[in-house]
Amino acid sequence: MFQTLKNAWKVPELRNKLLFTLLILLIYRLGASIPVPYVNTEVLNYYSQFSGTVLDFMSLLSGGAMAQATLFALSVSPYITASIVMQLLTIAIPPLERMAKEEDGKKKINAITRYVTVGLALITAYGYAMLLFNNGWLVFTDKIQIFPLIVIIACYCAGASLIMWLAEKINEHGIGNGISMILFANIISSVPGMCMNLWYWIVPAAGKFNLGGLFGALGVVIAVLGLTVLCVWFTNSERKIPIQYAKRVVGRKMYGGQGTHLPLKMNMTGVMPIIFASSIVSIPATIVQMFSMDTNYNFAWFVDQYLQTNRWPYILIYLVLLIAFSYFYTMISFNPVEVANNIRNNGGAIPGIRPGRPTSDFIKKVLNRITLIGAFFLIVVAGLPMIAGVFSTQVASLAFGGSSLLIVVGVALETIRDLEAQMTMRNYKGFLD
Repeated sequence: MFQTLKNAWKVPELRNKLLFTLLILLIYRLGASIPVPYVNTEVLNYYSQFSGTVLDFMSLLSGGAMAQATLFALSVSPYITASIVMQLLTIAIPPLERMAKEEDGKKKINAITRYVTVGLALITAYGYAMLLFNNGWLVFTDKIQIFPLIVIIACYCAGASLIMWLAEKINEHGIGNGISMILFANIISSVPGMCMNLWYWIVPAAGKFNLGGLFGALGVVIAVLGLTVLCVWFTNSERKIPIQYAKRVVGRKMYGGQGTHLPLKMNMTGVMPIIFASSIVSIPATIVQMFSMDTNYNFAWFVDQYLQTNRWPYILIYLVLLIAFSYFYTMISFNPVEVANNIRNNGGAIPGIRPGRPTSDFIKKVLNRITLIGAFFLIVVAGLPMIAGVFSTQVASLAFGGSSLLIVVGVALETIRDLEAQMTMRNYKGFLD
């Protein structure tokens, strides 16, 4: 990986793209530190009061911007949600599905996604502003003032729109996917805080040394390194289905007659099931915080007893949802029937499997097995830190979950592959010239 970055830095064109990407990420991190008017940051402390809610997960994705209620507090969440909604609508609505297969149609869908992002940002900004007001974190606490509320909502909506624009600029002039790079920068920004937590675990007070904390910190470091190696190995793993193409004559030339394979990623869903499962299982705790309920309410008592992140019912529901959403996202993102038809139309066939429906059934059976293995992988990566947090509050306070680790590994590998592909194209171009 480091050799690829070194070689890419020697190419002027790629060096400019890398510098442009770093500049955009720097601008984003500066925006994540700009305060919003009428927010009382002195009494703001999310990590102690919103643990286990959707806001806790969103704060991780925003690099701490939501925890400080800064300009980029909403981060990329509205854009990611809008993209998922449009992807689901594309599958459910035939006209949108046909539009997605055309180049001009893709541009229209991207434009619709931008409008949906702005709409979701407005709704989320209003809910977030009311949350700040209900918990007394605005400068006005007696009653809602219309103009300051409009200013707060406009700032958060503008921040989400600006993030979307920055991400698209990375797509056009930078390296890698813009949203993925912003998520990568947000999660990496939490690493210094994690290191400080480890240090305070070893040295809890001035002049004192905790031997147990030292072994615990070493255990956490070894576990993170082991999960990183597992993520890299599993992300690069593929199940290759062999495909043989028949020979055919077109004019005076002969085509086909060669063997290839259909690669199926072992982790086809990536981190999406973790995002879905975390959002769904955290909704009850978020409702309790938004309406400022105390444990005198039956619903709030139930959430406090069973649906906190350090409770076993929460963890079990979360792991079951991981498996369910793994199958769901695979189903909406990969169509075995369409793949089988493309293989047959190109004169190909899987050895020992008849073209048509038997091929699609075979691909579906292999896909179901791969999805199950990928779901268990997500359970190991995302579930182990949560289970460890039940037995140790220090581990839980590190907040370096499997989802963030999987995002970092996936984005790093994707960016390296993008750099290698561009360097390969450059070498081919020079050879042909």
